Amino acid sequence: MRLSTIGQIATDCWQDIPEHFENTALDEFVVMPNHIHGIIILIRDADLRPLQQLTHDRSEMYLSKIIHAFKSPVSRIIKRRRNDHVYAWQRSFYDHVIRTGESLDDIRAYIKNNPPN
Repeated sequence: MRLSTIGQIATDCWQDIPEHFENTALDEFVVMPNHIHGIIILIRDADLRPLQQLTHDRSEMYLSKIIHAFKSPVSRIIKRRRNDHVYAWQRSFYDHVIRTGESLDDIRAYIKNNPPN
């Protein structure tokens, strides 16, 4: 599949996430016509062990900070390059905590096989 300019900008910014958040790793990812699917792994320590406990304290909602740090430059770059000051993401995002290897494999397959060929 060939990405649009916006799709390529989103991909480039996605791939930059670990440069801004050192305790993250990226997994499967795909750009769809009007949204993205992707897996972000939050790493607890240098042994690359995933975080086991997630907080519900909004001040510590690390994934929200990551998504904001992804969406903001995508919007800024699109608005600047395309002179498109109307472009905007939907207000929120859908997240899901992946708790098992089987679930991770299923979600990876869904992301990989989701785009139409």
